[in-house]
Amino acid sequence: MFEVFGEQRQRFVAVLRGFGPDDWAAPTGAPNGPRTTLSATCATATRLRRAPAQMTARSTLLLGSTQESRRGWLTASADESPDATVGRFVATTEELLALWRARLAQNRRFNVRLPYGPADWTVFALHGFWDSWIHERDVPLTRADEHPADGDATCYETPYGLFIAAAVASMFGDEVQQNLRLGGDGGGVFDLDSRGEVTLTVTRVTITGPPAAEVADALAGRSPVTAVLDDVPASTPAAASHLANYFNTPVEQNPT
Repeated sequence: MFEVFGEQRQRFVAVLRGFGPDDWAAPTGAPNGPRTTLSATCATATRLRRAPAQMTARSTLLLGSTQESRRGWLTASADESPDATVGRFVATTEELLALWRARLAQNRRFNVRLPYGPADWTVFALHGFWDSWIHERDVPLTRADEHPADGDATCYETPYGLFIAAAVASMFGDEVQQNLRLGGDGGGVFDLDSRGEVTLTVTRVTITGPPAAEVADALAGRSPVTAVLDDVPASTPAAASHLANYFNTPVEQNPT
């Protein structure tokens, strides 16, 4: 997964280096959520937090943080120059990946706390990749451009999005038991069951269905889940929408 993460970051950096001043000043963010400039978003994204529970270069919009603190991070880095932003983005990505690879080589095992409970630190690394990929997509899509990604990246992103959406749904008392057939790069058969512990089995095959990347977008609040998953029982998109609703809840209405 770390190799896929590194390759994905390289693709995104190539996009950033092709942007001009107007692009850096353009707004980005979830359609119904907090919006800021691309420069501020990417500057904040490079804040490498070393604490075991926060080991990701993308510290913005982590599920465990409050929306008020996210706004504070964005404000603090809003005036950084694009060149400085990209340079720090590259440097902290390399530092982060080196840290993760060293831990793997040392066979270090320890749990960190995620919003849905304790998990191995490698799961938090996957959480960081999911968070990064979602916000990367916010950037080119606001310019009507394609997000540079491959099937491997999407195949990590979509299952984790489904997993965390199901975990959040369970916190609201909603269960999900659904066999999803998703198309496009990174698609396949996703067998999700949150009765008890959340389990997810992925069979990566070429198949017809809603594009996996668009489903990942919807689960993170970028579009209505009901619009993307319109061929399954209504209880499934309703349960899967709790996470999206969180991201799109105004600060003054969000108890966290």
